[in-house]
Amino acid sequence: MKSKLFYLIFFTPVLLFGQDSISKVQIDVTGYIDAFYSFDFDQPETKYKQPFQYNYNRQNSFNLNIALLRANINYKNVYAKISVHAGTYVEDNYATETIKYINEACVGVFLDKNKKTSLEAGILPSYIGFESATTHSNLTLTRSILAENSPYYMTGVKLNHQLNNQWSIAGLITNGWQHIEKVAASIPPAFGTQIVYKPNENNLLNWSTFIGKEYYGTDLGFRYFSNFYWDSKWHPKWHTVIGFDYGLQDVAPNGTKLVNWFSPILINQYTIHSKWQITHRIEYYQDTQNVLLTSYNLPFKTIGNSINFDFLVNSKFKLRTEGKWYHATQNIFDENTQKDNFSVTSTLSFEF
Repeated sequence: MKSKLFYLIFFTPVLLFGQDSISKVQIDVTGYIDAFYSFDFDQPETKYKQPFQYNYNRQNSFNLNIALLRANINYKNVYAKISVHAGTYVEDNYATETIKYINEACVGVFLDKNKKTSLEAGILPSYIGFESATTHSNLTLTRSILAENSPYYMTGVKLNHQLNNQWSIAGLITNGWQHIEKVAASIPPAFGTQIVYKPNENNLLNWSTFIGKEYYGTDLGFRYFSNFYWDSKWHPKWHTVIGFDYGLQDVAPNGTKLVNWFSPILINQYTIHSKWQITHRIEYYQDTQNVLLTSYNLPFKTIGNSINFDFLVNSKFKLRTEGKWYHATQNIFDENTQKDNFSVTSTLSFEF
């Protein structure tokens, strides 16, 4: 009897504390589904449209670009995020990864009581660029060339600090340029920075950088990269994004030769009605040494124009259609026979 009383007195506070701790854990579950049909007027013989695209890159077929399920877990000053995904985006963008179906998996902790400084570690969404893999958060249906050829994810550690209501900064140590696992254990970690300035609720300026060793063919050399963009809702009906990417790659084993690539972009969205929007994008991408556009043997100099119409059924459901035209200085399309490429893509997407 005494022993039973001892266990009751000893373990009751522990059980009560455990139940209280569990009750304070907040778990939010969200999801996203994006189905599409796309037609390339070059009519490629394979099921793929373009080798530099990782979203909506299937020809003349109905398909699932991405289906994603995410859980955000918060407890006091600690949080975790985990999401799984599937679809053609995963098949294409994670083709070289062993871990394919984890979209995000990280833990974080706030280092101060005001929650202005945090440390995160794991598989993180990329800090580079203004376009994500989920189309709801993008002005255009398809992704720009610069978005498709810069990281969608990083694996490593990120230190964030909110300086005030307008400025925030971050520093990162990662496994490199969109790698879940290192390409080789001997490659040193890569470093990144991010500075965000938000003068008001309608304007945001972002500058992100990357430096690390990456392969150019069989040679391993330093890669230096800078991404800058301005996102502005400068009018109740207008939303504009201006961006510029610039990169340098060391292409000689002894570090004596650097080649560059760059891409300016302008996107304008106009809200016709509460349920209708129209967006135009003009972009230019130049990668003459095929640092990132490795599937081409010719210098990649391409201008792109696209127009998309969006019908917002409600805040969670969108129907979008986009026409896109690429014009290159060389015959790089349709098995190196065409300078021009036309395509049309339509999507139905649901976010919950």
